[in-house]
Amino acid sequence: MKGLCYVDDEKIEIKEFPIPEIEQETDAIVSVTYASICSSDIHIVKGKVPRAKKGIILGHEGVGIIKKVGKSVKNFKIGDHVSINCITFCGNCYFCKKGYINNCSNGGWEVGCRINGTLSEQVRIPLADYSLNLIPNENSNNNESDKNYLFVGDALSSGYFGIDLGQVKKGDIVGVIGCGPVGLCTLICGRMKGAKLIAFDIDDNCLNFAKKNNFADYYFNPKNFKSDEELQKQLQEICGEQKGCDCTVEVAGSDESFQTAWKITRPNGIVSIVAMYEKNQEFPLPLMYGKNLIFKTGGVDAIKCDYLIDLIKNKKISTNELITHEINFEDVIKGFELFRYKPEHCVKIAIKL
Repeated sequence: MKGLCYVDDEKIEIKEFPIPEIEQETDAIVSVTYASICSSDIHIVKGKVPRAKKGIILGHEGVGIIKKVGKSVKNFKIGDHVSINCITFCGNCYFCKKGYINNCSNGGWEVGCRINGTLSEQVRIPLADYSLNLIPNENSNNNESDKNYLFVGDALSSGYFGIDLGQVKKGDIVGVIGCGPVGLCTLICGRMKGAKLIAFDIDDNCLNFAKKNNFADYYFNPKNFKSDEELQKQLQEICGEQKGCDCTVEVAGSDESFQTAWKITRPNGIVSIVAMYEKNQEFPLPLMYGKNLIFKTGGVDAIKCDYLIDLIKNKKISTNELITHEINFEDVIKGFELFRYKPEHCVKIAIKL
């Protein structure tokens, strides 16, 4: 079968790979119907993810149909349509029992990082009873409806995770920095919680896309303000006496976005950081002193997939608006470049296999 191989830093190729087989009794083999490219895949190709193994198939976002199951798999059968979780987890270790599946003692970020991923015709999913989620097959004659659930296992879960970290509740004022796919998913989840939403991005194309689709209530490009004080004054008109956001979710992952995040958060508010940074960040503690901020950071604990699938199924939320491009797998390298460099405004790509 063909897969998109991470050959070396800054080098990817479509290569032939053996069709995956069951290796452990808890494995499942999934025939991928749709996959996508994530910013984390870009980080791998740039050489910024030390634990990633060269020579593997990239990709950790995908949906598909179960082709084989190991004899210990209890929750799924051949023919089931499933969403693939970006995290492989056992459900039984200390961390899993507390819901911290990203730190699973027997898993973690494996698919498309340590083992072959979803940018291929088939993928082996370890610990399948926990690492897959059943999705509805709404079109029995084709797999088109799988696409509705394409982002459940990563981008949408990451957005929900950011909102969850920030303890967002109805009526809160929430700033979201970065209007890429995860930022937009954060806004979707914030809207679902009943928050007042302020979207920030230094790219007007991203802001305009968010505005066109009504993802937030207010939209700001920090570069359009001459000073922090000018931005703060504009925020105060929205936030009133509290002078900032109850929670700011930082999704962009730059030096500037990190600094903006704590500055726009109200005293005693929460800064929720789900961005993947490529270098260390500095905490200007003397400037922060007295603001009494709470910082929460982390990679996604994608344990709410069934809940998110239910919301999509019942039309409470949708991520289909994020799909700006659809391609076939043979064009995946072109799609990778399109997603990375954005010569067109590419938000997410649905790759049909």
